Amino acid sequence: MKGRGSQIKVNNRYFKQQYVSEHIEGLDTPFLEEDKTKYIVENPKKIVNKIYSPTVPFMYSMNPYQGCEHGCIYCYARESHQYWGYGAGLDFERKIICKPEAPKLLANQFNNKNWIVSPIMLSGNTDCYQPIERKLQITRALLKVCLKYKHPISILTKNSLIQRDIDILAELAKLNLVHVALSITSLDNKLRSVLEPRTATVEKKLETLELLVANNIPTGIMVAPIIPGLNSHEIPAIVKKVAKLGALSVGYTTVRLNGEIAEIFEDWIVKTFPDKTGKILNQIKEINGGNLYSKGKNRMKLHSETAVMIKDMFRIAKNNHLKGRSFPEYDLTLFARPTSQLKLF
Repeated sequence: MKGRGSQIKVNNRYFKQQYVSEHIEGLDTPFLEEDKTKYIVENPKKIVNKIYSPTVPFMYSMNPYQGCEHGCIYCYARESHQYWGYGAGLDFERKIICKPEAPKLLANQFNNKNWIVSPIMLSGNTDCYQPIERKLQITRALLKVCLKYKHPISILTKNSLIQRDIDILAELAKLNLVHVALSITSLDNKLRSVLEPRTATVEKKLETLELLVANNIPTGIMVAPIIPGLNSHEIPAIVKKVAKLGALSVGYTTVRLNGEIAEIFEDWIVKTFPDKTGKILNQIKEINGGNLYSKGKNRMKLHSETAVMIKDMFRIAKNNHLKGRSFPEYDLTLFARPTSQLKLF
């Protein structure tokens, strides 16, 4: 299915009953589905969420969108789409939940007298700069709220649309209130296009890095996810390239095939790289102690020579090209709630 990552619609584990078409030859009219992306408006009571994860260095996150049209086949966030009543496969890419009230909810959070200033990760789950953001501009409005209240924010994206908001990001950067991380999975556009079909091209990602750096916006790179046997060999080249363009930091994570994502990924790898399927799946199992995914605290512990090789390759590349670089510290002292003019009388 061109332009989509997942090629299947997997069952939602939380559903007791589901429609299936196992014997399509016996149906007069097949179960045809509309392939166009649908956008669903959601009005949650809050937008800031506390994070309980050993892999995330932040206490809080906010996601203006759930589901992601980028269609990254490996995305760990696919599993969470099931909580909304959708599937982790094609539904994740075609049914996007939008939260237009997010900026108002964020301001309410900051106005709460019990709120303690702490950096918030924008898009800890799905990309805040996915295609629909160009029209809705929810992310841009959230950044304006952060600038108004002088609140620190961290952004993770793989879309060049962030270039649109350089004006706000530059103002936040002057106050040491923003860090940006761009996700680069590969320098090979052919591989990128099948791993993450609707993200920015490699050239646009590198251009975005250059523009952010040129505007003094602290920017790092996440080489993620590393899929052994597929893109792991690119670590040195990616680190060298982004260091040359001014990245302040680099990080990496290995692929996480949690829940139904394992089924989606296996179907995709067989169809996309049939000659490499066995090697890739076996190496993923190697680094996860014999499974495609390690649960709980065990997912932080990588095993086997393959895992050591990835770790060493990354460490050496980082020492060779980014030694001495780091993000500036956030300034947590600037936070202020705007004073109402009525209080002056």
